[in-house]
Amino acid sequence: MVEVDVKGLSCPIPVVKTKQAMENNPKDTITVILDSNVSRENISRLAESKKYSVKVEQISGEESKLILTPPA
Repeated sequence: MVEVDVKGLSCPIPVVKTKQAMENNPKDTITVILDSNVSRENISRLAESKKYSVKVEQISGEESKLILTPPA
């Protein structure tokens, strides 16, 4: 599993970092730690467009974790 921490970063950096992780690890599940609703929505859209399944886990406050599972 690959972890990408994008807390405190503003768009488009979280999306760019997530896309790079997807390209560099196409068969791995990617966990993205973030603290922005906008980033969560944008990364979810990116992942879904690439056929990844997206699971959101709330950590605390605005901080959450996206678990992106690649297509089979």
